[in-house]
Amino acid sequence: MRDETPILLWLRRDFRLSDHPMLSAAAASGRPVLALFILDPLAEAYGAAPKWRLEQALAAFAPALAACGVPLVLRRGPALAVLRQVLAESGAGAVWWSRDLDPAAIARDTEVKTALRAEGLEARSFDGQLLFAPWAVQTGQGGPYRVYTPYWRAVRGLTVAPPLAPVTALRPGPVLRGESLDALGLGRAMRRGGAVVAKYARVGEAAAQARLERFLREGIETYQARRDFLAENATSELSEHLAWGEISPRVIWHAGAQAMAEGRAGAETFLKELVWREFAWHLMFYYPRLATENWRPDWDSFPWAGESAAAERWRRGQTGEPIVDAAMREMYVTGRMHNRARMIVASYLTKHLLTDWRIGLAWFEDCLIDHDPAANAMGWQWVAGCGPDAAPYFRIFNPASQAEKFDPEGRYRRAWLAEGNRHAPQTAQDFFAAVPRSWGLVPGAALSAPLIDLAAGRDRALAAYAARPKTGQTGTGAATIAS
Repeated sequence: MRDETPILLWLRRDFRLSDHPMLSAAAASGRPVLALFILDPLAEAYGAAPKWRLEQALAAFAPALAACGVPLVLRRGPALAVLRQVLAESGAGAVWWSRDLDPAAIARDTEVKTALRAEGLEARSFDGQLLFAPWAVQTGQGGPYRVYTPYWRAVRGLTVAPPLAPVTALRPGPVLRGESLDALGLGRAMRRGGAVVAKYARVGEAAAQARLERFLREGIETYQARRDFLAENATSELSEHLAWGEISPRVIWHAGAQAMAEGRAGAETFLKELVWREFAWHLMFYYPRLATENWRPDWDSFPWAGESAAAERWRRGQTGEPIVDAAMREMYVTGRMHNRARMIVASYLTKHLLTDWRIGLAWFEDCLIDHDPAANAMGWQWVAGCGPDAAPYFRIFNPASQAEKFDPEGRYRRAWLAEGNRHAPQTAQDFFAAVPRSWGLVPGAALSAPLIDLAAGRDRALAAYAARPKTGQTGTGAATIAS
């Protein structure tokens, strides 16, 4: 006899219908289905821009899910308590979710799974966030990879299952009441900046697929050669969609693999960038403190500077280095930042200003609509020199030479800097419409004086890095997931 008890689908960062293992399994089961999003303490702790983008993702996904026959119910509170309440109201006998490998999410989900199973309920988690589960890719000695290139070599020949067909219909379960999206207030912390970022964000599964199609049609051939040029639309722009599960990594992988099989230039480099994201999650799983502690313990004694007036000028895009300031303003206006620019601003903060990488990580966490906990943490540690890299401290990006090389005509800087630009475009003017009024910034102000001479800053960083103790080993403390 077929099981007729409803399934409660707990949605978190997986807002799509295509290649969704959990939704596909629910459709195939034939059982009644309820869909739930919980604004729990983990989601409440997101930065202002990620929470705003989460609100947009929910607004786009709810109608698509309703078209499949199931409304999306919104609730607020501790995850386990809300799940128990909804289970009691609905008579559901199972809770399913897509696996999230953020350390705090692992702890939450393990608690939920253990508690529900102890109560005789079905609790099941599904893949969907990554191509390769961290525990499925190990070295010959049975441990985690610590360097990207060997990791890439290990996974590039692995079979990636083809994407699942879009879910078009689900059997609806009992009707439940929930809060309105407005009542959750996810976008409130953005204040007036939300209206500015909204002009640049592209939200939802259809937008993700359109971006992938555009990139395959127009961008992949030149990706390897042009992706670092800041003023060019030479990247896929898929990061915000991956961050919120509006497109699956398998869809992107197979699109890139097909382009590679056709001999299209740039395809392999594109796949490597997708796998870089996988590697970040691999590291975070085996080193859960990646976002809070130095990857290399011998950096724990390094005298990083803490909060300062210089760090605040960096946050506000007022360092006096045009390429740094342009990049910081791009992030404030659009919620995103070009990857090359991310490396430049991170190097400037941690090396020219010798400021703790965690200060930069926290600002990105608050400002990026494509915030990815693992990629953000690995990126900051990699640039700072305390992360997984063979020769880290020699890499000091010179903002001036980077601008000369990757913005040779100054188009990127003109796009985002209004000072000294009589014909500043809307992109540059939008920064002043987005920032808090308390900053007191106006377009007509003079350019900031440089915080530090670039050559002097480089010499100071090299001297400090060369003087640090070089002892200690990288440790792991891999998270465990209830089966």
